[in-house]
Amino acid sequence: MTTPDVTIEPWTDADLALLRRVNTPEMKKHVGGPETEEQLLLRHRRYLDFVPSGLGCMYRIVLPGGEAVGTVGYGTRSWQGATVHEMGWNVLPGFQGRGIAVAATRAAVAAARREAAHRHLHAFPSVDNPASNAVCAKAGFTLVGETDFEFPPGRYMRSHDWRVDLRALPSESAGRD
Repeated sequence: MTTPDVTIEPWTDADLALLRRVNTPEMKKHVGGPETEEQLLLRHRRYLDFVPSGLGCMYRIVLPGGEAVGTVGYGTRSWQGATVHEMGWNVLPGFQGRGIAVAATRAAVAAARREAAHRHLHAFPSVDNPASNAVCAKAGFTLVGETDFEFPPGRYMRSHDWRVDLRALPSESAGRD
């Protein structure tokens, strides 16, 4: 399989429309379902504030020709007594299964290696989400184990805890942490 030609571009105010396209029952079935318009607007504002606040970075995933087909990014959270970065991604249904999420996630991990403040980057896909777990494995994350993870707030789900050591060279951290 060849790696798809994608770029990631920092989140802008114009990306609210993309966030709305991602906010569907199909796309949000593993994370508690779609958000209300108020929740979406708060999420959009948080994404815009990530870089100025130093809390992370959100990107739109762009194909050659400029079409935005998803989102990928990371934010800061407290996890098991440490401050870490948490990564997530979404690829619109018509573009899934082409390796776009893996390519965009690899690009976002590379950006986090350059920019992120904390050592570890985690992803917490549901154990019932084989596609997102495959993205983690193919993008160089190491499986730490299973955990009960709260997302959205007030809702716990059984998740895999995947991790990348951002201070290790990419070849050093792939498959081990």
